[in-house]
Amino acid sequence: MRQISLWVVLVLLVGGLNIYPSYGSKELENSKVFYDASSGKEVVMEKIEKTNKEWKSQLTKEQYHVTREQGTERAFTGKYHDNKEKGMYTCVACDLDLFSSETKYDSGTGWPSYWEPVSKENVGTETDNKLFMARTEVHCARCGAHLGHVFPDGPEPTGQRYCINSASLNFKKV
Repeated sequence: MRQISLWVVLVLLVGGLNIYPSYGSKELENSKVFYDASSGKEVVMEKIEKTNKEWKSQLTKEQYHVTREQGTERAFTGKYHDNKEKGMYTCVACDLDLFSSETKYDSGTGWPSYWEPVSKENVGTETDNKLFMARTEVHCARCGAHLGHVFPDGPEPTGQRYCINSASLNFKKV
């Protein structure tokens, strides 16, 4: 019996049962580690890729314009710019946790503003040279949805102002 148990352990260690996808497999190539705020743990999730037609069928016109065409909603018109409830702001396109109400503050700009994302793994940044100036665009790291921009004029402790379009967010009360 002891020999069989040792053999099973050896097979598991060598990887004979292929419990996890192997390096280079399609599952791993299209996956990334993200932070799940509800569990407080990092989790592996597939990145999401859809056609424009699929995004258009899932999102409203405004959500599509903001998230897929890098649009901006008018200041003070978004449903979350003045939201004071406790909860989690998630990506409207893929539901990834992005910002906590704990880091939200009133920047006076008319857009929801946060001094920090829920995790650096959940947002990506890219230089945006539109409008004749260099800005830093913020996007969802899972589906690529445009969220807004980050500026270096926010409050402590980070000094950052993540200026985010309400149209790119959903809100889940805690």
